[in-house]
Amino acid sequence: MINQITIPTLFEKGQSKDHRGFVEYYNSLDLSDFKRFYIVTNPSRGTVRAWHGHKIEAKLIKVLKGEFLIAVVKVDNWENPSNENKVEKFKMNEDSGTLYIPPGYANGAINLVTDSKVMYFSSLKIEDSKKDDYRFDAKFWNPWSEYSPEIYE
Repeated sequence: MINQITIPTLFEKGQSKDHRGFVEYYNSLDLSDFKRFYIVTNPSRGTVRAWHGHKIEAKLIKVLKGEFLIAVVKVDNWENPSNENKVEKFKMNEDSGTLYIPPGYANGAINLVTDSKVMYFSSLKIEDSKKDDYRFDAKFWNPWSEYSPEIYE
C-alpha cells in the first residue's frame, strides 16, 4: 500500500499506443488512500508555490501540461525547522510519472515554462487538511533561484 512508503517516490507511467492514440496508466498506484484532488495552473513562467507541509497528509503530484521543478524536504521540526534540511528536486513534465510525497514533508513547485498545469491528490479531506497545514516562506529552502534568478535570489 502506498501509505507504507516513507520517502518521496516517483511512480513511472505505463503507456500503450495504437492507431487511435495513447493510453497512459499507473496500474501499480493504489489511489484508495486519496480523498480529493485539485489542479493548479501557472500562466507565467517562474511562479513559485511553496512551502506547504503536512505531518499526516500525503500528496501525489502529476504534471498535466508544461514543466515544473517539484521540491520536497523532510521537516525536522514543525515549529522551527532547519533551513539546512536536504531538498530533493524532481524536474517533471507531462511525460513524467506521478510523484508521491509521504506525510512529514513540505513541498513546493516552480513552473519552468509558461502555461503549466499540475494536479495534486490529497489523502485528507479539506477540513482535516486545514488542521494539518504548515506554511513556510517560499525562500526558506531556496532551490528556485537556479530556475528563476530574477525573482528568487
